[in-house]
Amino acid sequence: MNLAKALASVGGLTLASRILGLVRDSLFARFVGAGFASDAFLIAFRLPNMFRALFAEGAFASAFIPMFNQKVGDPKGTGLASGITFAEQALSVLLPVLIVMTVALEVLAWPVTLLLSGGFNDVSADQFAYAVSLSRLTIPYLALISLVSLLGGILNSLGKFWVNAAAPILLNLTLIVALLGFHSDDPLVTARNQAIGVSVSGALQLAWLVWACRANAVSMRLRMPVWNADVKQLLKLILPAAAGAGAVQINLVISTALAAYLLAHGSVTYIYMADRLNQLPLGLIGIGLGTVLLPTISRQLGAGQEAEAMETQNRGLELALLLTLPAAVALIVCGAPIAAALFGYGKFDATDVARTAEALAAFSIGLPSYILVKVLTPGFYARQDTRTPVRYAMISMVVNLAGNLILIVPLQHMGPPLATAIASTVNVAMLYRTLVKRGHFVVDARLRRRAWRLALAAAAMGVALWFGQGLMAPFLHGTWIVRGLTLAVLVGAGGAVYALATVATGAFTRADLALLRRRR
Repeated sequence: MNLAKALASVGGLTLASRILGLVRDSLFARFVGAGFASDAFLIAFRLPNMFRALFAEGAFASAFIPMFNQKVGDPKGTGLASGITFAEQALSVLLPVLIVMTVALEVLAWPVTLLLSGGFNDVSADQFAYAVSLSRLTIPYLALISLVSLLGGILNSLGKFWVNAAAPILLNLTLIVALLGFHSDDPLVTARNQAIGVSVSGALQLAWLVWACRANAVSMRLRMPVWNADVKQLLKLILPAAAGAGAVQINLVISTALAAYLLAHGSVTYIYMADRLNQLPLGLIGIGLGTVLLPTISRQLGAGQEAEAMETQNRGLELALLLTLPAAVALIVCGAPIAAALFGYGKFDATDVARTAEALAAFSIGLPSYILVKVLTPGFYARQDTRTPVRYAMISMVVNLAGNLILIVPLQHMGPPLATAIASTVNVAMLYRTLVKRGHFVVDARLRRRAWRLALAAAAMGVALWFGQGLMAPFLHGTWIVRGLTLAVLVGAGGAVYALATVATGAFTRADLALLRRRR
């Protein structure tokens, strides 16, 4: 499989989804602003986002995909039919659990909201009841997105990466329609309509995956719960992976709850908006690479192709550095113009823009490590080792908690993002060290030659952007068209400088460029 081509397919659709997400967030900032209504919705949206990350991008996929591939490739089995049988058995256990969990969370929405928000900072009983009502509206999304993840894992294993990558587009389109068609002068009403839109989008995503599965000759039947060796093995792999992915999500919950409880209204929104900008390269690069690397490496290892698996992981790391380093530098240097162009309208004022940019700079320090986690963990999951990443994720959770407690008061809304960046860097260091120690990853000569040159090229781009944003500043307060064009010019100029710098530093040679032209 051509890793870059597969990444382009997944990354392109993920990029489209993230761009639509930015459109959604821009409209949300305009119609809702940064205050209690926005914070209440984002708290309610936190739980569905946790399960999306836990299942769609985390524990379930990391455990299910290698086992599904093993069933399909087993010479003693019946190919795809064996894989589908295994998927039906997994569904027979997953579906009842999801139904019970959804009902329980609806009943316990009050304490769940209290846990996620810390009770908010200075709110009345009516305001808190409103926040609880938003949580109840978003909870059905949890079960729906978990089923989407099961079907998406099957299609990913069959090489149909684009189908699952396209599903989040439906979430963003649904919320955009809700904002444009059902917004109100009262931010509380607009936020409530957004909460309804979240669950509606889950139903649309599930319908899309069911249709795509049938179009690819994958038809699943509902069975009575089956408790056999395969299901037990799946759960044995899921539980530690869920604990690891859950540790990351607990980090976010802690950060959000502390911000809601200790800081002024709007702080949750600043951190969320900054995280959304930070998620754009993470979604394009990290999730795309993770989606492609896990089934690719698991197939190579299953066929005894250890050298090919090592090559795949080296090229994955190289691609991650090539795309991540300039993204991190750009978000740190140009956070203010980016936030102004995307969010600085209507109810989202200049102070909100400045604070969002500050939180974005703190998040972006850890952007390379966020993506390297996605690149390194398939090296464990493909070998059905889900325990080691869990231990390290738990350690990073403790580091994040300590960082939050230390930094949130002096740094305010910058504290939680910076603590997250530090914790993620610690996690990457432990993952890398263990893979190298076990002999499962060795940095090859090509990666060693390019890594420091890519860092130097990104630094050169950062210097150019620093001076360039000063020239562009007068144009960042006009109409949305002027702001958008200004931002496009700034991004384009930065990209051009980075491309030239990679050639000048030798990160890319003439031979590399000639090879790219021949492939094109």
